[in-house]
Amino acid sequence: MAKILDVYFYEKLTGQLEQDIHGDLNFTYAASWLADPEAVAISCSLPLQSEKFTRKKCNPFFEGLLPEENQRKLIARNLGISDKNDFSMLEKIGGECAGALSFFPSGKSIIPSEDQYHELSDLELPSILRELPARPLLAGEKDIRLSLAGVQDKLAVYVKNNKIYLPLNGAPSTHILKPDFTFYEGVIFNEAFCLKLAKNIGLLVAEADLRKSENIHFLLIKRYDRVLNSNNPEKIMRLHQEDFCQALAVSSRNKYQNEGGPSLKQCFDLIRAQSSRPVVDLERMVNAVIFNYLIGNCDAHGKNFSFLYLDGVQLAPLYDLICTLCYEELDKKMAMKLGGEYNINKISMQNFDKLAEEIQFAKPALRKRIVELADKVLLALPSIEIEYSRQEKVAALIEARARDLLVF
Repeated sequence: MAKILDVYFYEKLTGQLEQDIHGDLNFTYAASWLADPEAVAISCSLPLQSEKFTRKKCNPFFEGLLPEENQRKLIARNLGISDKNDFSMLEKIGGECAGALSFFPSGKSIIPSEDQYHELSDLELPSILRELPARPLLAGEKDIRLSLAGVQDKLAVYVKNNKIYLPLNGAPSTHILKPDFTFYEGVIFNEAFCLKLAKNIGLLVAEADLRKSENIHFLLIKRYDRVLNSNNPEKIMRLHQEDFCQALAVSSRNKYQNEGGPSLKQCFDLIRAQSSRPVVDLERMVNAVIFNYLIGNCDAHGKNFSFLYLDGVQLAPLYDLICTLCYEELDKKMAMKLGGEYNINKISMQNFDKLAEEIQFAKPALRKRIVELADKVLLALPSIEIEYSRQEKVAALIEARARDLLVF
């Protein structure tokens, strides 16, 4: 028998996600949504239409809302479901997702009139942080229905007056919390440093702060897809967003270019086709590519760039900025080719010239931008306080890369 989830968008019924008798997903926009003059598509890859979207079309978008790799397997084990069953995953944890979507069993989708939260005490918070590696997103905990894409340990939380709360029954969160538990030493300190550096040179990035509970450090990142309601400051509003893999109908499992994921050319073409302010967003994307090269981030794949649906479609603030080169065990192969080259250590100015051709950007303008950003990075680095040993290594590596870039 087919199973159905009601899909809510800004707390309005927008359509239904169906798992048919063969286990395949289908999505259909609701007639009431299509008749709404303010209706918008939930994805660039799922334009408004009355016809049903079959598995090939809709799988990448809905799968892209869910955790990946080991996180996904652990969640499935904890919930007693298959890690390959996107429908069951969304049914169990799809109350609070990235963007503006929420999922509820068909006919039972009652949005609470008041958002519900549980304040975490000074004893509860470190206990939950320690529990996350074994229970990602606290999946299976009573009243917790949270989903975040990615492979890192993380948790969606609500922060008010410097206190941290768990969202209950699909209530919107305001922040993403990443504890210092990972195979890669000090990755949250690395990310905090790179985000601060990007902000200090004028790039639009997600806001983040390092905090500590007992002996556990964590990174608290403010969600750019959540804002306060101007009419009711106590209520959090969801803003819709989708990453570039979702927008291009590419599976999260294939997010790297060499596995079928987006290329830089495809990313720039997507911005030209979908952005409400393409000139601004194309420049921001160019800055992002150069900055990721400068900091030695080989993991800038299609899920690490997103559109934010705010007054049209615009490039979202940058996030997941990490210097991967400071981990010697990690591959030097970039997630997307830069001017025909994958190996970050083999990139030359000729590769940037080739990139300029691919993305229809003037070569002299791109070279000028490279120099400007490298200069800004070198000026900004000394002003960023080094608080942790990992950040010292990151800062030294970035400085060396910026100086090398200036003598390309």
